[in-house]
Amino acid sequence: MDYRDAGVDVEAGRAFVDQIRNLVHSTFRPEVIGGLGGFGGCFEIPGGYKQPVLVSGTDGVGTKLKIAQVLNRHDTVGIDLVAMCVNDVLTSGAEPLFFLDYVATGKLDKEQLTQVVAGIASGCQLAGCALLGGETAEMPGFYSVGEYDLAGFCVGIVEKSQMLNGSQVQVGDVAIALASSGVHSNGLSLVRKIIQDGGFSWDDTPELLGGATIGATFIEPTRIYVKPVLAARQAGIDIHGMAHITGGGLPENLPRCLAQGQSMQINPKSWTIPPIFQWLAQAGSVSAEAMYNTFNMGVGFVLLIPPQQVEQTIEFFAAKDISAFAIGEVIAGEGTLVGL
Repeated sequence: MDYRDAGVDVEAGRAFVDQIRNLVHSTFRPEVIGGLGGFGGCFEIPGGYKQPVLVSGTDGVGTKLKIAQVLNRHDTVGIDLVAMCVNDVLTSGAEPLFFLDYVATGKLDKEQLTQVVAGIASGCQLAGCALLGGETAEMPGFYSVGEYDLAGFCVGIVEKSQMLNGSQVQVGDVAIALASSGVHSNGLSLVRKIIQDGGFSWDDTPELLGGATIGATFIEPTRIYVKPVLAARQAGIDIHGMAHITGGGLPENLPRCLAQGQSMQINPKSWTIPPIFQWLAQAGSVSAEAMYNTFNMGVGFVLLIPPQQVEQTIEFFAAKDISAFAIGEVIAGEGTLVGL
């Protein structure tokens, strides 16, 4: 017997690395030292920092992978993987430097996983970070054939004096929402249950979804906010705090960027809930409270800025093709979200 008899094809693994080599190299920044294939990735700290602080983040894609596997479409979940990590790191004001991935599968399918890595490389390019390395694990008996799981790891950098930690946030600051591209990568277990229990097909085209199939709607990747938000800071927009709206929605994530003695007053009528969330609420008979506690409801990222910069900020992001809108303000309180 050999390793192949146990279900692990070492030669296929080597061929897979060769197949993705150009995808990885396409993301490299000048600070990358060496190439693909070592035991560790090497990255030189960029120059120009007086007190550089490294900010790290890790995340996965969750059960959205089930949808990708059912649809046999694997070119977008890699973007999700990067987005979930780099958007988190961004909330500290950090610029993502490099990213690593971990892919585990039951049986290595080169074409399937090359699509995944192509998505990861695309996400890294959108975020301006290097895909520094990764790990592919073939685990027969642990995952079924055709199944895979993803995890991502990101490191960013920020000047200590420019780091956002809640202390900059002031009562009266306005919350500017940046529109999401859909459900992003949270709440997909509930999405799948609604579709299964409702007898829907991934090929169905509900009227509320504008003619798009259910599958295409929910496989849409998470928006990456890194470049436009960093550009906004460089353009003079005085961002005091940021929140990435992930699992737990606005109620859980927005208070995380506040200082002690502060809360957030939200006006839920200040924006139009996108049709995708309206359809989920109707199809699954989901309460408004459960919707806001599960999904981003059209708000993917939030900036806290001085009130005199509201119009400037909205116009800045409109020029970047990102819809931005004021949804509330910081008030005195005990770290809660008021109004939902």
